[in-house]
Order: sequence, then C-alpha cells, then structure tokens
Amino acid sequence: MGRLFVVHLEGKVYSCKHCRTHLALYEDIVSKSFHSRHGKAYLFSKVVNVSAGENEDRQMLTGMHTVADIFCVGCGSIVGWKYETAHEESQKYKEGKSVLERYKVSGPDNCNYWVGHEAHGGSEADDA
Repeated sequence: MGRLFVVHLEGKVYSCKHCRTHLALYEDIVSKSFHSRHGKAYLFSKVVNVSAGENEDRQMLTGMHTVADIFCVGCGSIVGWKYETAHEESQKYKEGKSVLERYKVSGPDNCNYWVGHEAHGGSEADDA
C-alpha cells in the first residue's frame, strides 16, 4: 500500500464530514440547484481528493446519464457522483463535473447540512 497524498485547498472549502479531507472550493460551484435522494447537492466544476467507482448508466430527472460514484480518499465515504456522459444534448454541460451531496460534506463555515423537509426522492437535479 502506498502513501496517500492529499491536496490541501485554500479558501472557502467543502470537506468530507467524516474525516475533514478537503473536496472542493466554493468558487468552483456551478449550481446549487441539484438534489440527491438525501437532499440538496451542488454541482462543482472541480473536486479533489476523491476516487471514482465504476461507470454506470442512471436514469435521472433530466434523462439518462453515465455516472460514477465518487468516494473520499481519506475515509472511503461516498460523497457524490461524477458525470461522465450526458445522453441528452441539453445536459452536456454536466460532463466531467461532479456533484457533492450536502449532507455528506461540511461547508466553508464548517457547518454540516442536515436532511430536512426539502429532501426529494430522486437522485438528481432540478437543473440551474
């Protein structure tokens, strides 16, 4: 087993709520209008310190997408998913971007997001 190298971010950081490993910067948010089965989720143009699972096709609210779950490299917790391919032309802007589920990460002010009444039963976005 090799040594784990973790990227340390400067600024307003979103981090894993379990181990505090840095995952993304506030300035890299593309949209705050996404929803997962656990509540709010944010689309980021760039995330760090994650590993990707296997690609799989998922039917989401905005159509079929090829996605991969992403996991925190610090503790292995699933923190969201990455869009590999969008099958609808209008959804192509998501390709290569990642979604972090708010209840699985701590925000820049070190607050945790708790699942509330706004949680939806799907696993995707009400798009920006």
